[in-house]
Amino acid sequence: MLQTEGLKKSFLLHTQDGVRLDVLRGVNLEARAGECLALHGPSGSGKSSLMRCLYGNYRAESGRILVRHDGREVDIAAAAPREILAVRRTTMGYVSQFLRAVPRVPALDIVAAPLRSAGVAAADARARAGAMLERLNIPSRLWPLAPATFSGGEQQRVNVARGLLADFPILLLDEPTSALDARNREVVAAMIREKAEAGCAVVGIFHDAEVRDAVADRLFEMKAGKVGA
Repeated sequence: MLQTEGLKKSFLLHTQDGVRLDVLRGVNLEARAGECLALHGPSGSGKSSLMRCLYGNYRAESGRILVRHDGREVDIAAAAPREILAVRRTTMGYVSQFLRAVPRVPALDIVAAPLRSAGVAAADARARAGAMLERLNIPSRLWPLAPATFSGGEQQRVNVARGLLADFPILLLDEPTSALDARNREVVAAMIREKAEAGCAVVGIFHDAEVRDAVADRLFEMKAGKVGA
């Protein structure tokens, strides 16, 4: 479902006399349908940078990022912005560490947005969003409110709900349980396993070892710009 070939990424530090920081050096990764692949390595090994390259937020310097989309193969590393948006709309979901949403939009509508973008009727999308929020222990009295007023853990659960609601064939998860208590970590871990068992290709960063052990089928080791299966 998702594959990288010789992926490279570096950053030019203009405030540090133009020092070039090599973050990814020739990454060859493969994520299959029905498995959860965990990126594993110390802080600074490039896990989040790799995730952002996969989603098209960072442009790779060289190499390919091949995604199976709409019956064909799309290279995210070379695709036009419009094509990347099309992939995000129906093929590849993303849950970051932080909720980024338009201010003053109700939590229910934020969660329902991916379904609405995919053409699902508003009433159905909102009903499914409500069921997801309920499962993630967000009380219904909060659904009409903007998440900016929520606690960090509540915001993270809204973020997870939005990312997991639609049936994306590929899911990218960047520390989806980082702000959650034990009870809600278990709920999210169960949901991730359900996605993989339903055939989704999941790539995730899980710093919580207990969550990682519960969801990951395979580890992809990363260390100081070097990677290995």
